[in-house]
Amino acid sequence: MALARALGTILLIFTWTCTVEAQEVPVPQLTPGSERKPASAPSNPAQPAPPQTVALTVAKGAPLQVALDQEIRVKKVGQPVHARIVEPVYAFDHIVVPVGSEIIGEVTKIEEISGGKRTLAALNADFTPRRRIEVGFHELVLADGRRFQLHTSVTPGSGQVIELVTAANEKEKKNAVRDMASEKTKQAKQQAHQEWDNAMKQLKTPGKIRRLERYGEAQLPVHRQYIPAGTVYFAELEDALDFGSEAMTAPMASSIGSELPEGSVVHARLVTPLSSATAHKGQDVEAVLSQPLMDGERLILPQGSRLKGTVKQAQPARRMKKNGQLRIAFSELVPPDGIEQKVVATLEGVQAGKDANVKLDSEGGAEATTSKSRYLGTALSLGLAMMSVGDRDRGRVGGGQDGAGSGAAGGLGGFKLVGMVMGAVVRSRAFGTTMGAYGAAVSVYSHFIARGREVEFPKNTAMQIGIGTRAAGVTPAAPAPSESAALIDLDTRPK
Repeated sequence: MALARALGTILLIFTWTCTVEAQEVPVPQLTPGSERKPASAPSNPAQPAPPQTVALTVAKGAPLQVALDQEIRVKKVGQPVHARIVEPVYAFDHIVVPVGSEIIGEVTKIEEISGGKRTLAALNADFTPRRRIEVGFHELVLADGRRFQLHTSVTPGSGQVIELVTAANEKEKKNAVRDMASEKTKQAKQQAHQEWDNAMKQLKTPGKIRRLERYGEAQLPVHRQYIPAGTVYFAELEDALDFGSEAMTAPMASSIGSELPEGSVVHARLVTPLSSATAHKGQDVEAVLSQPLMDGERLILPQGSRLKGTVKQAQPARRMKKNGQLRIAFSELVPPDGIEQKVVATLEGVQAGKDANVKLDSEGGAEATTSKSRYLGTALSLGLAMMSVGDRDRGRVGGGQDGAGSGAAGGLGGFKLVGMVMGAVVRSRAFGTTMGAYGAAVSVYSHFIARGREVEFPKNTAMQIGIGTRAAGVTPAAPAPSESAALIDLDTRPK
């Protein structure tokens, strides 16, 4: 009996203990939040992590590509200048400064002409020689009315009318995959041309009649100086521009750095200025993506990703009009996360000055050719020199003196309008012949004997580069130039 009573007591105590422990389980509505341990809050796996944000900032040193939207007659320092953005400015994957945005500046410097240059120009019938004009930009106005005060410096090499040159299409394709990639590349180039043409339409570029008027005015001894509409400048920011931030979603983060789609073409700007006169083999070359690479809605490469390469060949210009040569190759891609990957790349397009005569072939090689107008100019100078000799019999008929026509022709060949007037007034066969021979010699020397043109790629030169990944562990056997690197082959020897 005592044993049964002891067992009952033990069972009762055990039951009471379990009941108390069950009542002590923490329940939110019973336990104040201040009494809980801080570590207990994130223990809920259903609670999402706070989203990562990306700053939409245009970094210090980023270039704004702007073009004058109207012709400017140069008058004085401080003269206002008005331009438009002709290439969109991105921050990460967002357009923060669209094409057409206004940018306001002023003439900051007008170059002084030395006495020697002024004398040579006067001898060539030019009493108002062209001076170098520097401009600066200090305010950005977006379409929504927002204004940003700027501090900028214009990149050397700016201040010229440029055009977009794209590579020729390939004539033969090797397989279906390459056909699809080539078609995608072709579409990208056509889109780039369309975007460039649309950007130029917002500028009041002069027509043929106005250009002829300006050319004729420039031939006069005294003339005004203009900066034509469409002149392009690269204004580098000296202070960053802040446009807020955006949330980095999980799909966006996972797509960055993924495999590059076939036929991808990126918009990039040259960070390293290059010249065939100073570049050397093995020199490092770098470019930065000015626009993100998208695959539909997926972000593959954000703006700011970098391409690295080297100079493969550099040949300065030489006498006998042998132009300079440059060959560079991009072989590494560096996304913002800093993980490098090997790539194959070809140059598909480049922005260059209209006077540079740059031409790209189907394999991405670029060539700066010499204008064929040199033959016409030289033939004209030789013709004027022959006219200056005149007809001896015609001189005798005139009473021993040469006609004014042959002397004027010789003077025109030598020193343009001044020489023509002096040749007509002096009426001397010796003077006309000397001036004509001088003009012909200068023409032949400058067009066929003098040093050729250097190949110049200033900082911020805009390029379109076709890129793809290189298979890991695979070493191509003797690849063609278009399949091994982005080759910029600037063999500028005259044809």
